[in-house]
Amino acid sequence: MPAALAAALLLLAPPVPARHLAPARDGRGAAARQAASVESPCPRPPRLAAQAGAPTVLFVGNSFTFAYGTPARFYRPETVTDLNRKGTGGVPALFRSFAGQAGCEYAVSLETAPGVSLEFHLAKRRDLVGRAWDYVVAQGYSTLDRERPGDPAALVRAARELAEALQAKNPDVDVRLMATWSRADQTYVASGAWHRQPIERMALDVRAGYDLAAATSPVYRGVIPVGEAWNRAMRDGVADPDPYDGLASGKLDLWTYDHYHASTAGSYLEALVVFGDLTGLDPRSLGGEEKAAFDLGLSPDQAVALQRVAYEELAARTDRPAPRPFEPVAQPPR
Repeated sequence: MPAALAAALLLLAPPVPARHLAPARDGRGAAARQAASVESPCPRPPRLAAQAGAPTVLFVGNSFTFAYGTPARFYRPETVTDLNRKGTGGVPALFRSFAGQAGCEYAVSLETAPGVSLEFHLAKRRDLVGRAWDYVVAQGYSTLDRERPGDPAALVRAARELAEALQAKNPDVDVRLMATWSRADQTYVASGAWHRQPIERMALDVRAGYDLAAATSPVYRGVIPVGEAWNRAMRDGVADPDPYDGLASGKLDLWTYDHYHASTAGSYLEALVVFGDLTGLDPRSLGGEEKAAFDLGLSPDQAVALQRVAYEELAARTDRPAPRPFEPVAQPPR
């Protein structure tokens, strides 16, 4: 068989299901980790291409990453490493749960603090952030700049500095910036910087700022479109666009009680988009029996709807292939 045809058939073959993966600090040996990596449908970074070990993933951000105001904030903290020792699980723990159900092993860490920009992490936590990571997901202040909402200049400067610090430790580091959502309190309240504009506008402005930041260095492999996934959920009727006028029947509220941070459903959608972006896998493959949704009280129909939104937002991009399906390896207890 010609080599090119064999390679094509290999790409078309379904992923081989892997066994259920234990939490990050379970003490397994190198041989077991290597066996898991062989079965994994997820790509391995260049640093680990020829050796055992789980790829490392660092999440850097603020309350939008640690899921303030929801049960997700303290979801399975034992499965990730909170570098600040606050016992946080948040979106990083949701990401790791999804990855484990896909048969992918990652050593996930997070470095977060409330109400801060990327500049804070560089100034105050550089010793924690500036290490040899394989993957980094970074998120800045929700309005781009606290004092000048919508101005991306500070984010662009910090992104350039962050890229230099990370690349100095691992030249092959894969860094992705996470563009966040429109804040209802910035749109529907008279004092908001996006008042009287459509709810979609803030997320699009934030995305434009992150695009400028990502252009500062080749270590940035793109921008994760979380805010645009929220826009899609509202446009498709999965989520209610205005939490101030009551929740429409059959729709989800993506904001928590402050109409600022994400609700459990909003954090779940956020983590799905990160998972699909970083792994290249189809969030819909998790299905209605997905474990984290069950644990957090989302119904099977809600989980499936949010998975579909995440997939469609990721598949709409023209610069990458559509996410690949996989066979889940773990289901929630009943």
